[in-house]
Amino acid sequence: MRRRLRAMLGDTKGATAVEFALVIGPLVLVLFGIIEFGRMIWTNNALQETAIDAARCAGILESSCASGGAYSSANTATYAQTVAQGWGIAVPTSAVTSTASTTCAGVAGFSQVTINYTFQTVVPMVLTSMSGGVPLTATACFPKQS
Repeated sequence: MRRRLRAMLGDTKGATAVEFALVIGPLVLVLFGIIEFGRMIWTNNALQETAIDAARCAGILESSCASGGAYSSANTATYAQTVAQGWGIAVPTSAVTSTASTTCAGVAGFSQVTINYTFQTVVPMVLTSMSGGVPLTATACFPKQS
């Protein structure tokens, strides 16, 4: 009996499998965390670019953001949705706020677009800190053209 016990304690054939089993869980968690954090940063950047495009569109009164040569909040929101869709992001109309004439950084005469979006992770069961969604906000100003 003692000989079998000593032989089993000295056997290292399954040590690699046990070590792998102990390490794989935290490794997968870190890997998913890195991927989802990168997606969130990419989404935030895409929203910022969308806000910049929409603010410029409203500022220079492009036909996509104007109605009859005048500023249109509804057209600007639709334009922002179209640009975001090009990035693969579905932004609801209620998430886009545009202002025709506002002050940015203490200077008057700007058009401003703000987009509020909730980033949803694709692995909420793994990344519980992101499971309720992460609110992202992108704001951009552009000088109004006369």
